[in-house]
Amino acid sequence: MMKVAPERIEETILALVEERGAGKTICPSEAARAIAGSKPDEWSRLMGPVRQVAVRLMKEGRIVIRRKGRPVDPDDFRGVYRISGPDAGTPGGEEE
Repeated sequence: MMKVAPERIEETILALVEERGAGKTICPSEAARAIAGSKPDEWSRLMGPVRQVAVRLMKEGRIVIRRKGRPVDPDDFRGVYRISGPDAGTPGGEEE
């Protein structure tokens, strides 16, 4: 199994979120694919580590984890989620 430093996952998530732009989200699999490549048996192994890093980044206020468009509780969410910048979709934010 490919071992990837959490710092590399963090850098990848933050770069993809910034590249996508304010008010937009990325799929966590995009971060996994950017690191491991497009073969499912390679990137799918990174989905757990990507989630762990995403949870930490949300707790630090650097990203928002969303499910069905709404921010989640980083300690208690299940299923499909997306990742956005901290200002995406907030009322009064730059994006209307």
